Parts: sequence; C-alpha cells; structure tokens
Amino acid sequence: MTIEIKAGTLNDFFTAAKETAKAIDEGKKLTPKHTIWVDAKDLMMLLKPERKDLVKFFRTEKKAIFSHLVKKLNRSPASLNNDLKILSKYDLVRITKEPNPGHGTNKVIYANFNDEKIEFRVEM
Repeated sequence: MTIEIKAGTLNDFFTAAKETAKAIDEGKKLTPKHTIWVDAKDLMMLLKPERKDLVKFFRTEKKAIFSHLVKKLNRSPASLNNDLKILSKYDLVRITKEPNPGHGTNKVIYANFNDEKIEFRVEM
C-alpha cells in the first residue's frame, strides 16, 4: 500500500471524495488508497530534512521512547516535539504516554506507516 500525501484545500478533498463516490456508483472496481490531504504550508514543513530523518528512523524501528529518540537523533526535545507534532497531525506517527513502573510515564512514539511507500504530491 502507498500513503499518498497531497497538498490541497478542503474543497480538493471533497472533490476527490465525490469522484470516488461516483466511481463506486458506476460499479467500477476501486483499489484501496490511503490519501492524506495536507495544507500546502504543512507540506513544506513535512519535507524538512529532520522530519525525513524521523521517517527513515521509523522505517526500522516501529516504536521509540521520546527520551531515547532525543539522544539517538541528537536533537533538542523542543525541536523533536515540533517534528513529531506535525507528523502526528497527519497520522504518520501516534504518540502515547505509557507507565514506566516506579518512574512515572514515558512518551512513546509509534510509526503508523510500516513499510508502505510514502508519496508526496502537490496538485495545483
């Protein structure tokens, strides 16, 4: 499966949804797709090298504890939080808090894309 990330507005999303609904109504066979519509400003933010490095990291590791990730990627907690926030906004990662027995909680990050190809497209 491919995750397709498209820059567009809410109207673009609804136009695509109507096209899909029309194809279903016509009885056409559809292939499953996973499309994430992204605001054009956010698309540029997603393409930053630091975020690309995070995606590469999660290709091999499906789960990471935030504090370990800070050390492994040699990043500041604030910048890593910003990157994870944008990736989470578009469902590329999931962030949870899990108990760390005797030591409070850990922020744990899970990859939502596994081995799928991620394709970025800008349609104007």
